[in-house]
Amino acid sequence: MNPLRTICVLACLLAATVANPQAGSRRHSNSLNNVDQPSNWVSPREIEQLPSLKQVNLKKLQEMSLEEGATLLDQLYHLSQFNRVFKPDYTPEPSQVKGYIVGERGQKIEFNLNTLVQTVKRQQRFGDDEVTIFIQGLPENNSQVQKATRKLVKAYQQRYNLQPYPTTDSDNSSEEQRQRGSSEETRQQQRRRQGDDKEDTKTGDLIVIQLGNALEDFEQYATLNIERIGEIIGNRLVELTNTVNVPQEIIHLIGSGPAAHVAGVAGRQYTRQTGHKLRRITALDPSKIYGKPEEQLTGLARGDADFVDAIHTSAYGMGTSQRLANVDFFPNGPSTGVPGADNVVEASMRATRYFAESVRPGNERNFPAVAASSYQEYKQNKGYGKRAYMGIATDYDLQGDYMLQVNSKSPFGRSTPAQTQAGYHAVHQPWRQSAQGSRRQ
Repeated sequence: MNPLRTICVLACLLAATVANPQAGSRRHSNSLNNVDQPSNWVSPREIEQLPSLKQVNLKKLQEMSLEEGATLLDQLYHLSQFNRVFKPDYTPEPSQVKGYIVGERGQKIEFNLNTLVQTVKRQQRFGDDEVTIFIQGLPENNSQVQKATRKLVKAYQQRYNLQPYPTTDSDNSSEEQRQRGSSEETRQQQRRRQGDDKEDTKTGDLIVIQLGNALEDFEQYATLNIERIGEIIGNRLVELTNTVNVPQEIIHLIGSGPAAHVAGVAGRQYTRQTGHKLRRITALDPSKIYGKPEEQLTGLARGDADFVDAIHTSAYGMGTSQRLANVDFFPNGPSTGVPGADNVVEASMRATRYFAESVRPGNERNFPAVAASSYQEYKQNKGYGKRAYMGIATDYDLQGDYMLQVNSKSPFGRSTPAQTQAGYHAVHQPWRQSAQGSRRQ
């Protein structure tokens, strides 16, 4: 940040603090009525102790306790809201944003945003079924981010019958092995019931866009031009529809952290260009937006797709407590973190871990939730409405805020099913045949 701008900001904040004797007294509750306001200014001493943006990174946040990390991010956020201090002026070049398609043999087929469409064109039978596009919002050089991303990719490999790609990772817990064996057994049982003993064939395509790897420090994270990079990705989705014949009805866009907002912009850009909405956008612990454009709303919102759902696991840490979607899920209520998470990075990544668990065949209903306006209301059994399920099997007619309890370790869901559940394709894709029939030859 420009030194002169910093001096001016600090001077103004000091004045605001003197005028507000309650400065620095931020209390987070499990109620959604307690949304952060810029009036919760940091104190003069806290301002002096704030590190520069270049000094803040995921490693530093991971070394801090959950509350320490949440406090630091809270202070930086309130600083950013004063007179639009952080400008959204960082847009990585499309060639800098890498990614990969998971092939039928589980191999990574790499691309960058400039070559995405050409790479997809070379894949046989791409888009014959569902297409899931995961936009990663944090750099994978962090162990928690890497682990969560790996879990999500492996889950989709199981769901889409893609062979796992070779890995040297030793983190194959007994629980993961048990789930994998259970999933394989479930698919074999389904084939036997259907009288089909043939080898599984691919049932979907997975694309991973590694946007987070283009964010080197918190300054780039806080000043990311969400609108511009979202429009770039949205234009690529339009190209997939126009040149590869991938209809919007089969596209599920998922974004984690700041990439959740990028996904929302991409969805809006797709609609502007085609007149149609994507089928679904899922936000995994959507972040606070530090750098906002002047006189323009930005970020994820309901309406960016036919259905938008969000999972908030660090509402007062790396995430936001704002209602952004058709349905917003708050595991263990809106708070700085969730059970078992020791820092804000791990807490934020739990949203990806929860969603990955629900993607594994047989686990679709692991996360039952109830509509409630606070976690206290939920625990007192004062929730209202029908039971819903957080994750891949979320019903598209849900609206409002939902609370649920989760475990501190895997399996995180509190409702591991005793019998085979209806798969995602059976629940959410009655349009599959009509969509395939509408594709141009």
